[in-house]
Amino acid sequence: MGYRVAVVGATGNVGREMLNILAEREFPVDEIVALASRKSMGTEISFGDKTLKCKDLDTFDFTGWDMALFAVGSDATKIYAPKAASQGCVVIDNSSLYRYDPDVPLIVPEVNADAIYGYTKKMIIANPNCSTAQMVVALKPLHDRARIKRVVVSTYQSVSGAGKEGIDELWDQTKSIYNPTDNKPPKKFTKQIAFNVIPHIDVFLDDGSTKEEWKMVAETKKILDKSIKVTATCVRVPVFVGHSESINIEFEEFLDEHEARDILREAPGILVIDKREDGGYITPVDCVGDYATFISRIRQDSTIDNGINLWCVSDNLRKGAALNAVQIAEVLGNRCLKKG
Repeated sequence: MGYRVAVVGATGNVGREMLNILAEREFPVDEIVALASRKSMGTEISFGDKTLKCKDLDTFDFTGWDMALFAVGSDATKIYAPKAASQGCVVIDNSSLYRYDPDVPLIVPEVNADAIYGYTKKMIIANPNCSTAQMVVALKPLHDRARIKRVVVSTYQSVSGAGKEGIDELWDQTKSIYNPTDNKPPKKFTKQIAFNVIPHIDVFLDDGSTKEEWKMVAETKKILDKSIKVTATCVRVPVFVGHSESINIEFEEFLDEHEARDILREAPGILVIDKREDGGYITPVDCVGDYATFISRIRQDSTIDNGINLWCVSDNLRKGAALNAVQIAEVLGNRCLKKG
């Protein structure tokens, strides 16, 4: 027997990707529904070899549905997630609304799948920020071996993390560079994104960090270990899909780079591509459409006693959002909502 699954926000980038991944991974679905705002009602969406017509989220009754994968912003989630949960449908939410709620588990299945059982408090499970998700997948197996004290991370985040508007702005500005009469000033981003990098994602906080940087700190502590110190600098780069991260890790005890490489090769969800030669590493272009979190450039940090540097790349629309949500659904089904 399968599950009755709703995908909320099915017309957006992440919602479409959720449907693709549910089909690709042959998630056991008895019935699936695509939900969106009223203006998108009737829009056709692909699910494997089937075509779904979007239904109106506002009037939908979640009673009898097993789980709902939410890919809408926090404002809509605040209205519809409690409604779905109150009607007995478990919500897997991709927004930031519930990530820091102590009664809502924040899950990356390769890292803290056992936290899934906490869903019963509110019938809601949170999906982490895209930049956090790929980083904790890389940190977890190393933390189990040598205990991480501190992480310094710089991110290079693609415009798809800002949604369709971000993708369109990079595309339009890139074209306008070659046509000076067609000026495209920034709208979605604070400065020109084409041929540029912007050290600013989300709003600024009082301490000078941005909310995106704060998210990485708070979420890593909640998912992995509250004792780990994290400092982040998050940067938007002119890449369509795929987030990259330069991660410096300080451990409580010495970890040799060769052992670290072996540990990561055996870890779930990770592919190590680390050859010390031209092209012997992964870039965002290489990761698009893949499930894995890729690790390259593993090396000792000689400036501290117990340090490792590495390069981490992942498709942010997949592992950073849609794939992680589907993996949560798989864990939920296998452990908590077993049927048949």
